[in-house]
Amino acid sequence: MKATKHQDFLTGLIRLHILHHAVEGEFFGNWMLEELREHGYSIGPGTLYPMLHALEYKGYLKSRTEGAGRRARRHYRATRQGRAALTVATGKVRELFNELDKRR
Repeated sequence: MKATKHQDFLTGLIRLHILHHAVEGEFFGNWMLEELREHGYSIGPGTLYPMLHALEYKGYLKSRTEGAGRRARRHYRATRQGRAALTVATGKVRELFNELDKRR
């Protein structure tokens, strides 16, 4: 991720975005990079892939490799733990949004 203001907050949102798509279905890293860019996040592979690996290590994602060699592609999807975490996070995000919306 390029050095941007407030990136501590944005990385949490990126993780939620990743988890959201992992619950919807399988994705691969390059697709996620493009998806995040479409939403205005400046993130590169050097940030995304360690984030994906960490989410997998913590049990939120599961991956499988398709193909071999240079054509190998790792596909990610949410685990049961990942789906549960997204449910909890969604409730917290709604609650926070409602509080922030009152400030207007």
